[in-house]
Amino acid sequence: MFGKRFLLNEETLHIVEEIGRHMPGGFFIYKASAGEELLYANKAVLQTFGCESLEDFKELTGFTFRGMLHPDDYPDIKKSIENQIRDDEDNMDYVEYRIVRKDGAVRWVDDYGHYTETEAYGGIYYVFISDITEKKEKAEHEIRLQQEVSDQQSKMITAMASDYRCVYYVILDTDEGICYRTDHAFENALAVDEHFHFHEKFTDYANRFVAEPYREGFLKFIDTDNIRERLSHELIIAYRYLRTEEGKEKYEMLRMAGVRRPEDRNDHIVHAVGVGFTDIDQEMRETMARNEALRVALQAAEEANKAKTAFLSSMSHEIRTPMNAIIGLNSIAMKDPETSEKTKGYLEKIDTSAQHLLSIINDILDMSRIESGNMIIRHEEFSFRKTLDQVNTIITGQCREKDLDYECRLIGKIHDYYIGDDMKLRQIMINILGNAVKFTPRGGKITFTIEETARYERKITLRLVFADTGIGMSPEYLPKIFATFSQEDSSSTSRYGSTGLGMPITRSIVELMNGTIEVESEKGVGSVFTVTVTLEQSDRKDNETEEVSLKSTEEKGKPKLKGKRILLAEDVDVNAEIMMMVLTSVEIEGERAENGRIALEKFAAHPCGYYDAILMDMRMPEMDGLEATRAIRKLNRPDAATVPIIALTANAFDEDVQRSMQAGLNAHLSKPVDPDTLYGTLEKLIR
Repeated sequence: MFGKRFLLNEETLHIVEEIGRHMPGGFFIYKASAGEELLYANKAVLQTFGCESLEDFKELTGFTFRGMLHPDDYPDIKKSIENQIRDDEDNMDYVEYRIVRKDGAVRWVDDYGHYTETEAYGGIYYVFISDITEKKEKAEHEIRLQQEVSDQQSKMITAMASDYRCVYYVILDTDEGICYRTDHAFENALAVDEHFHFHEKFTDYANRFVAEPYREGFLKFIDTDNIRERLSHELIIAYRYLRTEEGKEKYEMLRMAGVRRPEDRNDHIVHAVGVGFTDIDQEMRETMARNEALRVALQAAEEANKAKTAFLSSMSHEIRTPMNAIIGLNSIAMKDPETSEKTKGYLEKIDTSAQHLLSIINDILDMSRIESGNMIIRHEEFSFRKTLDQVNTIITGQCREKDLDYECRLIGKIHDYYIGDDMKLRQIMINILGNAVKFTPRGGKITFTIEETARYERKITLRLVFADTGIGMSPEYLPKIFATFSQEDSSSTSRYGSTGLGMPITRSIVELMNGTIEVESEKGVGSVFTVTVTLEQSDRKDNETEEVSLKSTEEKGKPKLKGKRILLAEDVDVNAEIMMMVLTSVEIEGERAENGRIALEKFAAHPCGYYDAILMDMRMPEMDGLEATRAIRKLNRPDAATVPIIALTANAFDEDVQRSMQAGLNAHLSKPVDPDTLYGTLEKLIR
């Protein structure tokens, strides 16, 4: 606006005053000569000093530039002005200084001044000023905060670094490192502030001190690409290793952290890291000791669990084997036409007691397996209708004997097939319905309702509601109903034959199937059990109508099995005798093999198709059933792969069934064997 040589006189000063009047900021002119007399100051300058008139301003400042400044700032500003005049530079000079307002307040202003020569007034300064107090205080506040943060960070870094024996700063781009903390126990240790080549120094350290099993991992850990890749998604990376020196071993840890997070940079690449070595020997050895103790404890638990499973399996086999003889011979005796009616009455009571004993044995074994975590839930396609038919057949018979009204209702659409564990689902139904029959007096009613309540993707939730008009339970007892061996009335054992295991087993199975079970009951009125289980949808449909067969053993087995030849592998004489009677009762030709080896030899010695099926016991001397089955399946003859082989064994657990199927058996029947079930299985498998 003004040149180096500006003609300023009284006439042009009026023009300047007019221009200054319309300026939003402060503007004044003063002589550079001694006294520094103010020639002009606009209204904005007066307001900056808190003055209402020019007279107030003149009185406050003496109408001089020096009078405008805070006394402490004038010497430095004066020196700056003299330097500009001496240098004779044609530019604006920027300075900051304090002023003292009329009210005594000290304010900061910035000053853009320019020196020039005039004919009328000699050397002058024309100056633009503005109040920067708030900006100055804010800047100073931010500086103080930054300094406080910096101090805190410095303290934090110092505190954290105390956990490290050595601390380094490494620039990955240039492979340059700087030592910030050192450990003089190291041979040829780096000095503080010493610069070094990162990979050269750390590779040398690895080759000299890192134990052989850890060396490759250490070198991979310090690779630049590996560091950048891991720190792109991890805040801190670490590598634990064993350090060896002069025969001494010590565990150490090398840790790295990005100096700046990758996302804080436009290129998203870690360029520098902080590196620290720390001693973790005591911590590592304590951890290793705990892990070893846990490993030993786990191994002991696994061995104990295996021993328990083996014991349960053996116990099941040992108990079921004589039970098979008792129930089998009892069944044969009852069907013998020469048996008197009086004796048949005794035999029926023996059969009832034997079946009750078998149910108790099954409950105890099931509970033991549940507690040991060995019960398995299968995931197989099954016919829900057939499962329900089997349950209804059993419960209908029991209700008929007690003169109970039984009704099974299906609400809405129920699919023919589902995917899940039909055996466990059937056990849930039979356990609850069996209890309903047991605890409902004659003339009562039992209702079983089934409906689909939810469907998500291929998951289907079934709700099973079991209602009875039985003796019911008190509100105080309901919370205990699922406790093992729990009974509201101790006389239940003698009156109803209860063991107190049915409900705990049922709840455990429901929970294993990710289901729920709830109960409502009122003493003397009855009980309602509600079970929800989730099964998977099957795309298979079955439109055939099947009636539950109530035909006798002879009517069911004779037409299809008459004249069939069965090879029976059984080492126990009494069990073999019973099975031969069961077979001959429907005119099946049976041949016995005393163990698996003899069964293999008999099968191999006869022509193809000679045997229609094989009944295979599992536990036998010389060669067990699984081994014998595998050997038969490997024979080089057409019928070796197709002849039906049925496990006939006292091994009744799920894994026993799985082992049978894996060995090549076609079916698995547990002892004591129900003749009808055996005949049905033979009819199904023999083609």
